[in-house]
Amino acid sequence: MARAVFERADVIPLVAEAFRELGYDGASMSRITERTGLGKGSLYHFFPGGKEEMAAAVLADVDDWFEQHVFVALREGEPEAALAAMWRDVDAYFQSGGRVCLVGAFALDETRDRFAAAISGYFVRWIDALASALVRLGREEGEAREQAEDTVLGIQGALLLSRATQDAATFRAALQRMARRLGTTHHAQL
Repeated sequence: MARAVFERADVIPLVAEAFRELGYDGASMSRITERTGLGKGSLYHFFPGGKEEMAAAVLADVDDWFEQHVFVALREGEPEAALAAMWRDVDAYFQSGGRVCLVGAFALDETRDRFAAAISGYFVRWIDALASALVRLGREEGEAREQAEDTVLGIQGALLLSRATQDAATFRAALQRMARRLGTTHHAQL
């Protein structure tokens, strides 16, 4: 039975989970319909451009979440508080390593070329925002940029390893080690 939805914003998280589970290439309209519980008519109503429009909307939604919850604070907030919030929010968003980074997954397959600007923009803005916070903590700009790149790389690698081993402790431990390496604090609940 088809699910009742009223707003496009209600549909995006459902489609995102279908893409996380199936990947872009594996997510045919039939499989998206099956995974979301939405009829094809509803999907095309919200996304007349089909699967490509769905993927673009999902990437924009992920980007918006990170912009609001992570990037703005890193760029503009008190740096120690922003870094502590980043560790907490990244752990929560990725469900302690149990949730695929959809942007990262799209970067690894042929989808990358189709959504190159969105994929690159997400990672570049994260690195830039994190480097900005580290500079405000007193790091030299080159060192801050290198540490920011290493951190985003480490988070992505920790996601992969945590998913591969099905062990949330791997992801949380990696976040704690990265926080220590940066000399930043994090919430002990990680």
